[in-house]
Amino acid sequence: MHSLRQRYGGNLIHTHAGPNMVIINPISAPSMYSEKVMHMFKGCRREDTAPHIYAVAQSAYRNLLTTRQDQSIVLLGKSGSGKTTNCQHLVHYLVSIAGSTGKIFTAEKWQAVYTVLEAFGNSATSMNTNASRFSQIVSLDFDQTGQVASASIQTMLLEKLRVVKRPEAECTFNVFYFMMAGADNTLRTELHLNHFAENSAFGIVPQTKPEDKQRSSQQFTKLQAAMKVLGISSDEQKALWLILGAIYHLGAAGATKAEADEAGRKQFARHEWAQKAAYLLGCTLEELSSSIFKHQSKGTLQRSTSFRQGPDDVGTGDNSAPKITALECLEAMAAGLYSEIFTLVISLVNRALKSSQHSLCSLLIVDTPGFQNPKLAKRDRGATFEELCHNYAQERLQTLFHERTFVQELERYKEENIELALDDIDSSTSLSVAAIDQASTQAWVRTLARTDEARGLLWLMEEEALQPGGSEETLLERLFSYYSPAEGESKGPALLLKSEKTHHFLLGHSHGTDWVEYDARGWLSHAKQNPASQNAAILLQDSQKKNISGLFMGRSGGATVLSGSIAGLEGGSQLALRRATSMRKTFTTGMAAVKKKSLCIQIKLQVDALLDTVRRSRVHFVHCLVPKAEVLTGDVKVKTETHGESCDTGLMQLDVCLLRAQLRGSKLLDALRIYRQGYPDNLVFSEFRRRFDVLTPHLTKKHGRNYIVTDERRAVEELLESLELEKSSYHMGLSRVFFRAGVLAKLEEQRDIQTRRNITLFQAACRGYLARQAFKKRKIQDLAIRCIQKNIKKNRGVKGWPWWKLFTTVRPLIEVQLTEEQIRGKDEEIQQLKLRLEKVEKERNELRLNSDRLESKITELSSELADERNTGESASQLLESETSERLRLEKEMKDLQTKFDTMKKQMESMEMEVMEARLIHASELNGEMDDDDTGGEWRLKFERAIREIEFTKKRLQQEFDDKLEVEQQNKRQLERKLTDLQADNEEVQRVAQQLKKKCQRLTAELQDTKLHLEGQQSRNHDLEKKQRKFDSEQTQAQEEVQRERSQRDKLSREKDMLTGEVFSLRQQLEDKDLEICAVNLKLEQMEAELQDLNSQESKDEASLAKVKKQIRDLEAKVKDQEEELDEQAGTIQMLEQAKLRLEMEMERLRQTHSKEIESKDDEVEEIRQSCSKKLKQMEVQLEEEYEDKQKVLRERRDLEAKLMSAQEQVSHRDVETEKRLRKDLKRTKALLADAQIMLDHLKNNAPSKREIAQLKNQLEESEFTCAAAVKAKKSMEVEIEDLHVQMDDISKSKQALEEQLSRLQREKNDLQSRMEEDQEDMNELMKKHKAAVAQSSQNLAQISDLQAQLEEAMKEKQDVQEKLTALQSQLEFQEQSMVDKSLVSRQEAKIRELETKLEFEKTQVKRLESLVARLKENLEKLTEERDQRSASENREKEQNKRLLRQIRDIKEEMAELAKKEAEASRKKHELEMDIESLEAANQSLQADLKLAFKRIGDLQAAIEDEMESDDNEDLINSLQDMVTKYQKRKNKIEGASDTDSEVEDRVDGVKSWLSKNKGSAKNLSDDGSLKSSSPPSSRRRFCLDRSDEEEEEEIEEGSTGRSSYRSRYKRSSSSYMNNSDGEAKLSETTT
Repeated sequence: MHSLRQRYGGNLIHTHAGPNMVIINPISAPSMYSEKVMHMFKGCRREDTAPHIYAVAQSAYRNLLTTRQDQSIVLLGKSGSGKTTNCQHLVHYLVSIAGSTGKIFTAEKWQAVYTVLEAFGNSATSMNTNASRFSQIVSLDFDQTGQVASASIQTMLLEKLRVVKRPEAECTFNVFYFMMAGADNTLRTELHLNHFAENSAFGIVPQTKPEDKQRSSQQFTKLQAAMKVLGISSDEQKALWLILGAIYHLGAAGATKAEADEAGRKQFARHEWAQKAAYLLGCTLEELSSSIFKHQSKGTLQRSTSFRQGPDDVGTGDNSAPKITALECLEAMAAGLYSEIFTLVISLVNRALKSSQHSLCSLLIVDTPGFQNPKLAKRDRGATFEELCHNYAQERLQTLFHERTFVQELERYKEENIELALDDIDSSTSLSVAAIDQASTQAWVRTLARTDEARGLLWLMEEEALQPGGSEETLLERLFSYYSPAEGESKGPALLLKSEKTHHFLLGHSHGTDWVEYDARGWLSHAKQNPASQNAAILLQDSQKKNISGLFMGRSGGATVLSGSIAGLEGGSQLALRRATSMRKTFTTGMAAVKKKSLCIQIKLQVDALLDTVRRSRVHFVHCLVPKAEVLTGDVKVKTETHGESCDTGLMQLDVCLLRAQLRGSKLLDALRIYRQGYPDNLVFSEFRRRFDVLTPHLTKKHGRNYIVTDERRAVEELLESLELEKSSYHMGLSRVFFRAGVLAKLEEQRDIQTRRNITLFQAACRGYLARQAFKKRKIQDLAIRCIQKNIKKNRGVKGWPWWKLFTTVRPLIEVQLTEEQIRGKDEEIQQLKLRLEKVEKERNELRLNSDRLESKITELSSELADERNTGESASQLLESETSERLRLEKEMKDLQTKFDTMKKQMESMEMEVMEARLIHASELNGEMDDDDTGGEWRLKFERAIREIEFTKKRLQQEFDDKLEVEQQNKRQLERKLTDLQADNEEVQRVAQQLKKKCQRLTAELQDTKLHLEGQQSRNHDLEKKQRKFDSEQTQAQEEVQRERSQRDKLSREKDMLTGEVFSLRQQLEDKDLEICAVNLKLEQMEAELQDLNSQESKDEASLAKVKKQIRDLEAKVKDQEEELDEQAGTIQMLEQAKLRLEMEMERLRQTHSKEIESKDDEVEEIRQSCSKKLKQMEVQLEEEYEDKQKVLRERRDLEAKLMSAQEQVSHRDVETEKRLRKDLKRTKALLADAQIMLDHLKNNAPSKREIAQLKNQLEESEFTCAAAVKAKKSMEVEIEDLHVQMDDISKSKQALEEQLSRLQREKNDLQSRMEEDQEDMNELMKKHKAAVAQSSQNLAQISDLQAQLEEAMKEKQDVQEKLTALQSQLEFQEQSMVDKSLVSRQEAKIRELETKLEFEKTQVKRLESLVARLKENLEKLTEERDQRSASENREKEQNKRLLRQIRDIKEEMAELAKKEAEASRKKHELEMDIESLEAANQSLQADLKLAFKRIGDLQAAIEDEMESDDNEDLINSLQDMVTKYQKRKNKIEGASDTDSEVEDRVDGVKSWLSKNKGSAKNLSDDGSLKSSSPPSSRRRFCLDRSDEEEEEEIEEGSTGRSSYRSRYKRSSSSYMNNSDGEAKLSETTT
């Protein structure tokens, strides 16, 4: 406490408490959240930084990058402690430091997100001026590089009822005040906000203070700008404003009951405001009113409660429905509308934050409303149900903190056999959680019976809301009976206490340190389903305004809201889908599958989903504390402080008691104690050895790098001994090594230092290597410069040489073409490589998209499968519980039946006894009625006994009837439960079948992927073969490198030899120098001697000449030695140049070799890629070739006949043109030969110009003929090509027809599948219809039984009336007979008993009549349902009939197309056969005509020779008959052909011949006059009348085939034989 006070006084609000962070909310916002401060924490470890919220974010981000594990940061504390502000700081730091790809997530966008969330989800409360009224999880997904890839927000526990009602002096959500203050004139006009209502049922009124209005207007402008940043369009914003305006107008409209109606119909209080609301929502006033007040039409009440309630709950629900007031309905609609708006806003924010990039792990930030206690804010009221929910969520998060800090640590110590003495650490959790959400063991069973088993507040609220007589009093009584302390107990250990006020209770939160008084009035309304809130979504989806309906219809298809509770489950990344799946699993497993529709249990399920999501990650806790209570009420005014102000004023700002209570409630001191006394840091043996092995290099040198560790524990112990750590600072467990606080951080620091040193040494080695390489490069460059200088010198000497000039001018011309070709080839290679690269990129992107899509499908299907499996399990468990309960009730019914049988037997025995007593008494009365007075007393006793017996009989009968009715009701309840369970079971089976189908489809897809993998493996095998080939080539290249190395060694040896020779030459040079020195000494001596000789005049001139000669010899020797020295220097220089050349050559060879290796690598890579592509292309080509082959084979059979005919025509034409061309060629050759001869002759004989011109003309003619022949040949080739084109068109048209046929076949298959599905649906409907019919038959049987009972009751009534009349008559008789008064009184009593019995019978009859009426109503409902189902069945049948008709029409069209195709092919074949047969018949007929013409000529010649004979009358008559027949045929057939005209000419010739020879003009006058005569050649065709006529008739009839040709041939031959016989007879007569 002292350190917190000191730090807070020094404006240090952050403090480390072990692994946790403590933040005290400052009164004024300090300047410690700038960009500069952010970069101070970037990349730092937790131990190296000061306490700050950025340090928590950096620690979580560092752990995420190193471990690749999800992280989460949970903020805990009271309301107003600054949790949401710190959440914003966390997100701002992570987004700024980590960054994002393409800068998608910026600080500006996140600021816009929080602006929108604060507007729609925050409001001013008594404890905080800007309090969050919802819980949220901010998820940041990071990719492999550590950048933010995508983000999402999930919200839950929205306090939606704050829109309509809230505690006193508190406000609604901020967005209403922003909109009313900041809307411009056009928006106000559209929203009808020009005039505000005087009062509102929801309490939404505009602000009155000018500064508040100005602030709200600025916030509205900021909100619109934030929406624009998030990509929310103007239409979407307008839809939000319209719905918010409608909520305001609904509050202004109000609700009431109409006094005129007896039933009290609910309606709006002010219809003009309701009309405005309906207009803004895009519906009519009637639709809005029915959605709010008329619930039964929607049918949602029973549907929402049928899964939880029992069989009798429908009746209770109907009876309790009128208890819902009109104002409650209106409030439910407004709350539902605002819930839909908030969910839509979250989905729009997630749309702006989501991304399709691949993410690896996530960081979650959890922000919930803090602890709520109105007493701290000095408010004299009880806490509401919403505040209880927020406190419950905080308690659950505190439980998570306790579990991670205490329970898991202690369990880990126990597992690792670590004995730790912890002083006074309380490891028990808070008991207030159990008082709220403790479930019973009968949570699976649908029963409403109150049991003695302890249950939490949420479960008790659900039970009391469904009970007919449930109220807040009974709720609190049951809660106190379970959890309140017994009498005499103290207040300390208790967690629930009674309050002095009614409907109030006290609950101890935070381990009993924070007692909150709750007001339970109206809490049961939170547990009841109000259909108006459910109709809100339907109303928005059915809106006439497209911008509203489009938003909510699009959102209704997706799973953005889970069970109406958790919003923001949409997301594009895999991690978002995983989180959504885990939350859905929370709502579909175990008890949640049964109770997920309950409004109270949804609160527990939402918190469970939140904790399940956080538990999957490593959690970092941040505890936010409130400095003093005045901060909550807002009474403290911020005062500016000078720089030199002391820290004492800061100490005074803390409320020590409040701060101590917060520390005790959060168990921070216990957590810090276990952190100090225990071993908070631990690592697995292998991980510790691998991580810190770098600190002991002597161990690695000792064991070697490839040392395999067999005993990890022993290796870690040896490592720890070498690190020289204290024994108390660590502890060896069974599988882990544990460290005290701070030890592992020191080891990490040492490791960083050692790693930094190793990296420095490595960098130094790398830099040295690079420097040496640069020095070698400089040496080579120096050598190259020298070589260039030498070449330039040589070039200067050769520059004027003519041959060199010629060479320099010719050489570039030779190389130009080569370089252009090379450049062109390189460009082509570059283009090919670019195309390959683009194809590879496309394939890779497609494969990546396919893999992502398949993975998302697999995750979705697996989640759906898990959900359905869980629902099936829950349904099976429910079924088992229902069956057990049914068996128990049947057993009880059997016991009651046995009891009833025994009672019946006893009644029969008693009736027998009564009858015997009556007989005995009657016999006694016959003798002693008048005389004995004692007999009257016995008679009175007897009658009294009879009355008692009858009364007991009636009572037993009534009890039996009541029991029987109860048992019948139980039976009906069980039957209803059984039918519900059967329906649920059928639905589960149907879902299971669908899932089986999905599984089969997935298995098929998996098999396809397996086949694809096998193909990939085969391709990999081929690539491995190529890799082996490449390895062999690489070995060859390495051998070449070795050869080059050997050559290099050889060159180095030669270099050494040359250096040795240089050394020897230098030694020789030195020897020569020594010799020169000796010679110079000799010269000096000689000069001295010469001087001596000069001084000696005694010597003669001969000795002087000798000396001079010696001097000249010596000078010559000196010159020779100098020349030798020059030569040796030149050789040395040449050797050095040779050495330089060798070094340059070696360097060049090295570079060329490296380039060749790189080029070979590139070639191998290209070969790999090209081979893979070629394999794919070959596969595609094989498939295409196979298909093309099949098509060609089919088309070949169809087109062979046409090809043959076309080829025959072309061949005929080609043969003719070839013959013609050959003739022209021969003629031209002959002409050329003649021309050559003539030229030779003219050369010899001096020809004239005229002959030369003639020869030229002949030559030009021959060339012209040759060109004409070539043109004809080309024209024939063009015709052939046209025929080929026609054949291709025919094949294409056929292919199109086949494709159309296949498409029709596919449509047929689809329609068949639809028909099967429709048939299945119809079968299901028939099953339901049969079940309904069976139920109705049972109801009819019950009605008939009741009618029978009613008839029996009427009969009994008649019997009783008859007895009554008899008794009345007896009474009159007795009165007449003056009987005793006692007898009269007895008779009167008997009459009263009969009257009571009659009244009882009347009540029984009324009850039966009401039962009959109820059954009739049920029967009418069943009949209506049956009619609806029959109508739906009829609609389904009509749709099936329509589909069948469509299928039948399509089949008929297909059949007609097939028939037309077959008929066309048949006609084509028949026409081809007809052409062939006609051509054959034409040829045969032409031959026959020729023969007949020849015979006719012979006959005419014979007839002309025998004109004078008298026996030719018969012949002339026969000819006349033939001519008449021909005339008849000619009259029948018009438009004869050329052959007919020839035959007519012959006939005319015959007529003229007959007229000349016999003068038979008279006989031929009937057929026409013979006008002209023909020559003898025209008289040959009159014998073909019969054959031509038959042939033309057969052609007209259209007969085809070879049979017709044969018949015609036979007839023509027979006619010819007849004619020949006639000619023979004629010749005989002439002879």
